Amino acid sequence: MFQPTYPIRTERLTLRPITLDDLDDVYAWQSRPDVVRWMLGAGPRTREQSLSSVTAMAREDALRAEGDCLTLAVTTGAGVIGTVELVWRSEADRTAELGYVFHPDHGGRGLATEAATALLDWGFGQFGLHRVYARCHGDNEASARMMARLGMRQEARHVESYRFGGQWADQLVFAVLGREWRARGAAAG
Repeated sequence: MFQPTYPIRTERLTLRPITLDDLDDVYAWQSRPDVVRWMLGAGPRTREQSLSSVTAMAREDALRAEGDCLTLAVTTGAGVIGTVELVWRSEADRTAELGYVFHPDHGGRGLATEAATALLDWGFGQFGLHRVYARCHGDNEASARMMARLGMRQEARHVESYRFGGQWADQLVFAVLGREWRARGAAAG
């Protein structure tokens, strides 16, 4: 079993496992059309649907086997403002997929980038990942910009590669290697 030492603290944030007590904060963004618009198959959630989501995320506190998801609440003094996650995609290839969702009221201040950086530091450091990738809808410019800010390179644009909202959609794929991540951190430090 692999899990960070909780909590993970950054300059402005605390990352920790989701709990059932986080329902109100999570529902505050899961119920918003502007947040879920880029999520495959997701519409604004009811409180009951958010309870199911929070219950599932509360079990995602460690990576026990390939395919598992580690989901962390991103908290400030205002409560839970978003989540970051790593999905363990391949044990043999030491690869994971990064995901994130944040309440838009907390956007524009670098908090999502700060949280994702902390999770990637753990993934490439203690967990020993070789490669992390992330995907987004081809029109999701904010997510693509965040991946670029993290130092991820765009590796692909899969044209009309999946159905989204009843139509064919493009998907962008970004990635970063462990050695690139460590070099970026060394240059910044």
